[in-house]
Amino acid sequence: MYFVYILGCADKSFYVGCTNNLEKRLKQHNDSKWNAHYTKIRRPIILRYSEEFKTLIEARKREREIKGWRREKKLNLIK
Repeated sequence: MYFVYILGCADKSFYVGCTNNLEKRLKQHNDSKWNAHYTKIRRPIILRYSEEFKTLIEARKREREIKGWRREKKLNLIK
């Protein structure tokens, strides 16, 4: 399975990403010193939303779609 996720950052911004291991990726966003630069400087992060997909192609397509949205539309999806 693949996941598209939205993180809420400490500065109130959102981060949209894609992974095949959501738990591991969230740990990287919160703990890693080497990856996830955007979230590294905006910690702590909180998982606000996620969707599951069978293929990476589907997940990447959805990730691109959500990344193109304005903040208000992302907030509506989270709610």
